[in-house]
Amino acid sequence: MSRIGKKVIIIPAGVSVSIDGFVVSVKGPKGNLTFTVPSSISVEIKDNEITASRVSDEREERSLHGLTRAMIANMIVGVTEGFVKKLEIIGVGYKAQVSGQTLNLSLGFSHPVDMIAPAGLEISMDKDVKNTIVISGIDKQLVGEFAANVRKLRKPEPYKGKGVRYVGEYVRRKAGKTAGKK
Repeated sequence: MSRIGKKVIIIPAGVSVSIDGFVVSVKGPKGNLTFTVPSSISVEIKDNEITASRVSDEREERSLHGLTRAMIANMIVGVTEGFVKKLEIIGVGYKAQVSGQTLNLSLGFSHPVDMIAPAGLEISMDKDVKNTIVISGIDKQLVGEFAANVRKLRKPEPYKGKGVRYVGEYVRRKAGKTAGKK
């Protein structure tokens, strides 16, 4: 039995969950999310608890069992609390600006890079910490994917540590060249 799949999901107050065929809809204070459940997995609501179960013990169904439970749990967390990813920009001349849904990045290229955030995401600059981008939204996958795409533009390099990284991410540093050859 899947360890994650067999856990029950408790529906908090202020959240409504409905199942229409294979579509699970979650509505909360921050918004609405839907997820299409695979046909081999069944989802049931009883007494403010959601349970996911599978028909057989085949490999694919076991993996979909845990995935389905995790997706529904993430939807509930998303509509109640939301998800946040913070990125910090480190490097001389590296900077970012936000105007509406567009993130304008200067990362040492010959041109600035503009990234338009998908619908449902909110982008802002952290007021307390300089050069920190805050990406927030209710869809965990969307928040993580956009943050990864921003980081992918200029990954942190191992010699000086310049680039875009997650807040708190450890970048392993290399020593670099020593003094000239004798």
